[in-house]
Amino acid sequence: MEHAASRSEFLATYESPHPLYAMAISSPHAHSLNFSSRIALGSFVEEYNNRVDIVSFDPDSISIKANPSLSFEHPYPPTKLMFNPSPLSSLLASSGDSLRLWKLGDSSIEPLSLLNNSKTSEFCAPLTSFDWNEVEPKRIGTSSIDTTCTIWDIEKSVVETQFIAHDKEVYDIAWGEARVFASVSADGSVRIFDMRDKEHSTIIYESPQPDTPLLRLAWNKQDLRYMATILMDSNKIVILDIRSPSVPVAELERHHSSVNAIAWAPRSCRHICSAGDDKQALIWELPMVAGPNGIDPMSMYSAAFEINQLQWSAAQPDWIALAFSNKMQLLKV
Repeated sequence: MEHAASRSEFLATYESPHPLYAMAISSPHAHSLNFSSRIALGSFVEEYNNRVDIVSFDPDSISIKANPSLSFEHPYPPTKLMFNPSPLSSLLASSGDSLRLWKLGDSSIEPLSLLNNSKTSEFCAPLTSFDWNEVEPKRIGTSSIDTTCTIWDIEKSVVETQFIAHDKEVYDIAWGEARVFASVSADGSVRIFDMRDKEHSTIIYESPQPDTPLLRLAWNKQDLRYMATILMDSNKIVILDIRSPSVPVAELERHHSSVNAIAWAPRSCRHICSAGDDKQALIWELPMVAGPNGIDPMSMYSAAFEINQLQWSAAQPDWIALAFSNKMQLLKV
């Protein structure tokens, strides 16, 4: 049996034949005749040949169904997957050695474009992450180990602009507004960029220990004053207010090991979820003022293995998706 799904009233589990890492949930109303969400799952196999599987999740029956006709081979493990945020689109994007766009049908998937900004060869520096602009979905920003962030116009398949964003590898990128994005890097900084002023960026946070890499960045779409980041090999989630740079408004330190993933709640400005190597996913409610003894999570879930990835999607705001080992679990919150 190649894959299996199990469920309970508050939990649905999908078992893949491969270790899983990248994960994405389709936008609301992306399939007007089909009320189940599509979830893309990327394999993490340390070789060239990898896969992306598309499964369907029906929240009414709490069931996950595989769609073998929508599975496709992917070169190298995808570092990130995202569905187009526009509800009328059926595009999926993936990053790895390049940025790739895929067109999903009801029973087939086809490669649409391969976007590579290397002018000298068919190879480009590996992409660590990307983000799809919700306000202007023709725009995708990518981050790379070559210290750059590249803004693509995917309708024209051209580079709109490129920023030498950091002094070291850029590990993540997140859009705030139509022309404003932020990034985090191995140089230990969070920087905000405005595409209308390419000469300047604003550093809003730097690691307390010099050159401690920042790995992930999540911008709060319900309140753009706030963003969250995590440090390499740290149990800490750092909450930032862009109005008061350099000093975090909160540090969440209840994980017992390294944090791997963070996601803001899609319909609440004060809730965030984190997951890590301690096999736990924690949901936090940020108080208006942090107390002297720190902040405790409001709820906790324990998985069977270290959790590598999580998604809290506007497509299914009552469900959090976790990836660990070769399993994807959906938890009702």
